Amino acid sequence: MGDFFQNGVITTFHDLSNRTVGELESDISDWAKTRPISLLIPALYSEFEGPAIPKIVSELRKVTYLDEIIVGLDNADYKEFEKAKKAFQGVDARCRIIWNDGPAMREIQKDLAQHNLGPLERGKGANVWYAMGYFLASGRGSVLGMHDADIVTYSRDMLAKLIYPVANPTFGYVFSKGFYFRADEQGFNGRVSRLLVTPLIRALQQTLGSDHYLSYLDSFRYPLAGECAMNADVVMGLRIPFDWGLEVGVLSEVYRRYTSGRVCQVDLAGVYDHKHQHISENDSSQGLHRMATDITKSMYRKLAIRGQVFSKGVFRTLKATYYRTALDFVDHFTHDAEMNGFPVDRHKEEQLVEMFAQTITAAGEQYLSRPMELPLIPSWAVTLDAQPDVFNNIQRAVEIDNA
Repeated sequence: MGDFFQNGVITTFHDLSNRTVGELESDISDWAKTRPISLLIPALYSEFEGPAIPKIVSELRKVTYLDEIIVGLDNADYKEFEKAKKAFQGVDARCRIIWNDGPAMREIQKDLAQHNLGPLERGKGANVWYAMGYFLASGRGSVLGMHDADIVTYSRDMLAKLIYPVANPTFGYVFSKGFYFRADEQGFNGRVSRLLVTPLIRALQQTLGSDHYLSYLDSFRYPLAGECAMNADVVMGLRIPFDWGLEVGVLSEVYRRYTSGRVCQVDLAGVYDHKHQHISENDSSQGLHRMATDITKSMYRKLAIRGQVFSKGVFRTLKATYYRTALDFVDHFTHDAEMNGFPVDRHKEEQLVEMFAQTITAAGEQYLSRPMELPLIPSWAVTLDAQPDVFNNIQRAVEIDNA
């Protein structure tokens, strides 16, 4: 059983288990008649060979309110692209697979790069950006939901809960973010959110003082969740990172453009599991190590834009404050896990905190050496203004590939 406590500066929708998924879907279906709904799923082809995609497709075949499903597909050759198309057969919605490695999309990527538009490197951010471009180009949807392709515990009620607040025409929300509890037989998951992001936000508040942006970030129960929903207007104006700072970057962009009263978070699932990133302690360019660095730099850049001044001394103080705060969080999670019967490896958690503490200063040094570095992809509004034919080109490429 959940609770109805509201904390922070955004609205929290709880799962109080008082309505069936059918009731939620009935409401959404009514609203979708005038505000069509699309779903975006960024995916690697390797995820089509695992257990998650079949489960997701099986659940989506039961969903009738979606007008369009857009799958951004990376790391796929022609045969794999054809297999991906077949995997989504049988869903009620119109489905389009964006073959990012295909010749048509490659040509578009090359053309945008020549005009200093588009992502500077491939990755999830680039995948999402091109899929959002197709969403806008098709013009079919007014609301866009998005979730990852590796959710092995997927069920259609997750999608309904995620979309409901934005689809509801009387609520006034333009953006919703999912949250959930992540654990398996080895204990609590969500390591970067639990042991880096939240303790770092608290440490930044202690070090730099009160800041509404930090209060906003601290309001999210799972800031790194890949599940969100938004209005088409939000999609058009988003500048998203192409690195691992994608989720925090999207939250920052929403904060930049909208008041916190138009943002919410939704409890999506009692149990949630997807693939886990390796830690990569000795290689800062891989795994959780790279993710932590990119996320931390993303937060530094946003705070600098808001007038915060950083120096080596500030980063040293921040590291010490973070370390003590994060160790307190290790205590909290250890006790919580033990009381609820979950295994916990306290030593491993503390080792991860030590790695994250080193990341805080390393990311700070990278920021100070390149303070003007902005790994943000231009918004589609800017891109369309510079390249008026880009939507026609994307739509043509995707339709040819999916013919």
